[in-house]
Amino acid sequence: MTNSSSDIRVVVGIGFAYANVKTPNKIETNDTWSEKKGEFKTNTVIRYDNMFNVVKWGLPALAEKISRKGEKSKFEEAQIAELFKLHLGEIADEEKPKLPLGLDPRKAITDYLREIGKLMKTRITDRWPGLIYFKHVRVVLTVPVEYDEKARAIMRQCAYDAELILTLESENLEFTTEPEAAAIYCLENISEHPLKEGDSFMLVDCGGGTIDLTVRTILPNSKLSELTESTGDFCGSTYIDKEFKNFIGTKVGKSALKLMEDKHYPQLQYLIQYFCTYVKLPFDGNERNWRNKEIDLEEVCAVLLQYVKGEEREELEECEWLIELDFQRVRNFFDQVIGKVLKLIRQQLTKSKKNISAIFLVGGFSESKYLLHRVRQEFHRQVSYISVPSYPVTSVVKGAVTYGLRMDTIKARVLKKTYGIELYRDWTLNDPIEGMKIIDGQEKILAFMRLAKKGTEVDVDQEFKQIAYPTHEQSECSFKIYKINADDGKYCDDPGMSLFGRLDLEIPDVYLGKDRPMEFTLTFGKMETRAFAKALKSGKTAQATFNLEL
Repeated sequence: MTNSSSDIRVVVGIGFAYANVKTPNKIETNDTWSEKKGEFKTNTVIRYDNMFNVVKWGLPALAEKISRKGEKSKFEEAQIAELFKLHLGEIADEEKPKLPLGLDPRKAITDYLREIGKLMKTRITDRWPGLIYFKHVRVVLTVPVEYDEKARAIMRQCAYDAELILTLESENLEFTTEPEAAAIYCLENISEHPLKEGDSFMLVDCGGGTIDLTVRTILPNSKLSELTESTGDFCGSTYIDKEFKNFIGTKVGKSALKLMEDKHYPQLQYLIQYFCTYVKLPFDGNERNWRNKEIDLEEVCAVLLQYVKGEEREELEECEWLIELDFQRVRNFFDQVIGKVLKLIRQQLTKSKKNISAIFLVGGFSESKYLLHRVRQEFHRQVSYISVPSYPVTSVVKGAVTYGLRMDTIKARVLKKTYGIELYRDWTLNDPIEGMKIIDGQEKILAFMRLAKKGTEVDVDQEFKQIAYPTHEQSECSFKIYKINADDGKYCDDPGMSLFGRLDLEIPDVYLGKDRPMEFTLTFGKMETRAFAKALKSGKTAQATFNLEL
């Protein structure tokens, strides 16, 4: 990649927070978002017009209330896109958040990054006049652990299209996972917690769309290594909203809810936000503190009433369009989701070979008192210290800035896949006869040659090497890199095997014919794969390019 990182003066985490490299302990979090001041985070929402031009983004993009059935909203024709980053994860199509028809999630991601980038550039250049954005600023993007390298490559393309970086290959853009960034934040504030060098802790990033977990060990010199493979699932707090929406469907009828979703999505979204503010956020799981909540559909979501028919209409008219939420109902909304969170934590505790000294919950969902109660209730015998650190909502973005300031904080990561290369080896009787080829009079077969094994803890700069020879007098060649969610593979068409990318090499010294051993090197410890090559006989450095399979 193009090296343009030699004069970094400011690091910004997309969220956003920022710091000057001269004052790394002074990380500032933006608290002014268009029409709103005092919030350290804005919503990942975009409002489009019918031509998919951005009208508003963030908190101002949220729908406004329509109180009367005949009232027309000025946003009636607007189209709302939210949680669009989830479309890059490995999630079933039916589980992906609804987007306006015809909107590519990549466009939504790019548009959002562009809008937040405009604000970010203004704030930074106002603060430090004379600073050249593309030269002096490092941008750190946090992504869910569920993102594979393909998803991260798409995010890089989106960041480039959004003009966050000057070139697609720019090293001024770095990635870290959301729980990794939060773990760095906790490490920076370790004096608040009873942890010391050698201890391991679990970080549970409780976001809106995903729950991401990582287990880290504290190393000397304030560094972290990854103890187990990071895991995550699509079970963030918005899935509680989904349970509420399904419940509304049972009250108004599925057809009415579908019409509302298709024709008045901003108003449906307003109803959900109303639920979040007055029901979800205050819920602490203590029945003694509970008072049944009533939602007046005529007041909160009047446009829905016109679509309610039959028995549902009769019942709602009889109760004056009031929907009551009792304690058990709301707890059921939570328990469907929290059950998955507890399962993820349980799996990480089982996989860990060391005792876990602490569990930290961060992210917006971590502010749920009921979630914290359930985690403590379930795991207090295994882990004595379970806590929500100060400012959990900004922990990820602040940790991202810290990572950008001190990128050596992360010493090692655990591989989530097994990687290998397709090469010819000697054919054996255990190999299929149809795969055999005669090369220079010898029986050969194309096979999977493992480079790096899943579950291996690798340093971020650790190299995986392979020696290969040209098959004829050629000046360049290509190798296919494969990955599999298993410890090893035999052939590159094994079930579960997928093409990861292509390694292109220059092979110097053509006059030597086939006697030109080439050593190529791949690094998997970073968030993005790097490639290098060397001609062993001459010692020449050869051009090596890794092209991800998109």
